[in-house]
Amino acid sequence: MDIHADHPDFPALAQAGQVVAYFGYGSLVNPATLRTKFLAIRRAEVFGWRRFWLSRSETEIALLSALRDPGHATQGVVVYDHADHLAAVDEREAGYVRRTVDLAGLAVDRAPAKAPIHIYEAIEPSKTAAATGALILQSYLDAVLQGFLSLYGREGVERFVTETQGFETEILCDRHAPRYPRSVLLGAQDAAFFDALVVARGARFRPVA
Repeated sequence: MDIHADHPDFPALAQAGQVVAYFGYGSLVNPATLRTKFLAIRRAEVFGWRRFWLSRSETEIALLSALRDPGHATQGVVVYDHADHLAAVDEREAGYVRRTVDLAGLAVDRAPAKAPIHIYEAIEPSKTAAATGALILQSYLDAVLQGFLSLYGREGVERFVTETQGFETEILCDRHAPRYPRSVLLGAQDAAFFDALVVARGARFRPVA
């Protein structure tokens, strides 16, 4: 995928101030999961934030979130989108609060425009999935890791698994009957690569009942 292939209307919209951007550190890294007609996507790194698998009080399923961690750098993407799509992104990210990123703490690959850049953080940060036993959906994890593989290669996937906190819990094996609504298809080689990495990181697989 050419991540520098911008929408033809991008320059005019940016000039008119009609562009908004958000930092993706989980499923937003995979363009196959995006549901808005975004304008551009760029590799990026945000400083002062770390990625966590967090449990949620109302569910046993763990979700990814970014929490402030001075000195840490998290790899992901910046998605540039129509400003009037922001409400739809907020709806997708229900359960998170939208924060504004300090541009001094953000490195974007060939940033195409100046625009407000946001990051989504859990509204009620709680304990990690590892501490509570919350389950990670394999179908969701597959979408995330496929995105990192596409943009950052095997090294990027390895960095994601190494640096994300809370992996030492169970992964619900729903790959063949996905519970994640924006699930993706994996080749056998990629699936085996992902599974080996998370097991080495301390995750355990739980068959779907």
